[in-house]
Amino acid sequence: MDAPLRIGNCSGFYGDRFAAAREQVEGGPLDVLTGDYLAELTMLILWRAQQKPGGVGYAKTFLRQMREVLEPCVRRGIRVVVNAGGLDPAGLAAALRELAGELGLDVAVGHVEGDDLRPRLATLQADGHALAHLDTGRPLAAAGAPALTANAYLGGWGIAAALDAGAQVVVTGRVSDASLVVGPAAAHFGWSRRDWDRLAGAVVAGHVLECGAQATGGNYAFFTEVPGMEHLGFPIAEVHADGTSVVTKHPGTGGRVDVGTVTAQLLYELGEPAYRNPDVTAHFDTIRLATDGDDRVRIEGVRGSPPPSTSKVCVNAFGGFRNRVTFVLTGLDVEAKADLVRRQLDPVLRAAAPDLVDWRLVRSDHLDSDDNAAATASLTLTVHHHDADAIGRPLAGACVELGLASYPGFTVTAPPSDAEPFGRYWPTTVPAALVEEVAVLPDGGRRPITQTGADLGEPAGAVSSAGSGDVTSGDGHDGGALPTAGTTRQLPLGVLAGARSGDKGGIANVGLWVRNPDHYPWLLQVAGTADAVRRLLPEAAGLPVRVHHLPRLAAVNVVVPGLLGDGVASSTRPDPQAKGLGEYLRSRLVPVQPALLEPRPT
Repeated sequence: MDAPLRIGNCSGFYGDRFAAAREQVEGGPLDVLTGDYLAELTMLILWRAQQKPGGVGYAKTFLRQMREVLEPCVRRGIRVVVNAGGLDPAGLAAALRELAGELGLDVAVGHVEGDDLRPRLATLQADGHALAHLDTGRPLAAAGAPALTANAYLGGWGIAAALDAGAQVVVTGRVSDASLVVGPAAAHFGWSRRDWDRLAGAVVAGHVLECGAQATGGNYAFFTEVPGMEHLGFPIAEVHADGTSVVTKHPGTGGRVDVGTVTAQLLYELGEPAYRNPDVTAHFDTIRLATDGDDRVRIEGVRGSPPPSTSKVCVNAFGGFRNRVTFVLTGLDVEAKADLVRRQLDPVLRAAAPDLVDWRLVRSDHLDSDDNAAATASLTLTVHHHDADAIGRPLAGACVELGLASYPGFTVTAPPSDAEPFGRYWPTTVPAALVEEVAVLPDGGRRPITQTGADLGEPAGAVSSAGSGDVTSGDGHDGGALPTAGTTRQLPLGVLAGARSGDKGGIANVGLWVRNPDHYPWLLQVAGTADAVRRLLPEAAGLPVRVHHLPRLAAVNVVVPGLLGDGVASSTRPDPQAKGLGEYLRSRLVPVQPALLEPRPT
């Protein structure tokens, strides 16, 4: 089978561009349309939606997209594979059948279930499974709060089974993001569960596609060089039978696909180079990229090995209640103004006895600015409490009462309102053999799916992302000592390096790369060790820092457990998902040898 399977992505998150599905279907040849709608936080959002009268636990946006493209997909033989089922894949499958009937279409719909472990948590714990937090080692019982959602990450074989049974649309709950590519590729090419290298290649292609336009120039460090940023095209992977692929996009769409944009996405939300998925462990330090024409990048050389014998589980527990207020501080004496507010509210906070009090002063103010707004700083108070009433009206009243009795220019962006509930992310694992995945076929038949890790998996080891100290992995080369000041200029890191950053719960990840491979030794000098990273990121003091060298990508991947607390749902940081962390590092001054600034020979 020489022809590649063309797999396009139309969604990188719940809320992505609505028109992307139609644009992918109408823009050119396509065999499979995929969409990634889920993230750890999305599961909590869907749970909240499900609690409302008439609420559903799946991504309703997908249904509206299918109203536009289901007919052309059926007519042209385009399969649709999405994880929009969220907490209720069976419900979404039923809604799709109803939609198809309304449109006068005969559509074979399958779905995958078995990821929802919440009904089984008590039994699992009673059977001796502590469901220990991957970053802290604490058992789930120590969370002291009920689990709202608990979903295992499934692989691609349930999707493949539904497609093999003739499904034209397959919806899932929580699967690994890359499984949306692995499943269709495995079904189309007839791969076996032991085709580690082929499966790993599909995982890498899926990782590039999963975040939509981030592969075609979106959120790209060198965005000023990307054409058509006003309306980016979405990515397509041409997957071949041997597991290699070419990343591209439809002709005439905005954006760019080149080695840089693909490298950036490969580094996104990556941990160690051994990237564990339910079906295979893909080794990102074996990836080779090459230009394959305009807006075409070939991915090859990817090696795979058996997956872990455990399945990762995303638990969202009830975290308590949260309230927040931001004070605007203008002009002079910003520190003194912030200190006054703290002193004035301290009695109220002590009386409330909150579980957490977080003050954050952001000095965005400029002295002698030409614009009033440019002279302002912000002071944000965030309070967590197990009792909503304790930090609702009492806190709101105390803040409002300061209106004529506090610092000069007293202003708040909005007064605090009633406290709102928040969740707490709890990543854990269970033995893969305990995950009861089922592919529900278009004819209603139910096919149990054995997790690859259950019978072919390897022990993942006691992998703890926090408390185990610093790690630097690679070839042992750190680029040598930093050059002396007399031979360098102090310039922003981003003059030579790109970055992309993100989160996995409380873990921040920053991928840094250089576009000229000759600059790689310099990158290792300025960012290739834990100590070098701490010089760039003082907030990492006291936290473990893991730095993984990826010489084939001219990159390093930096992982900082604990930087984001317990994750986005409960974070008090202005950038709770670390999306801007990479750009912050690129703004930091580092020593640069003048020779590195010379144009690269053509």
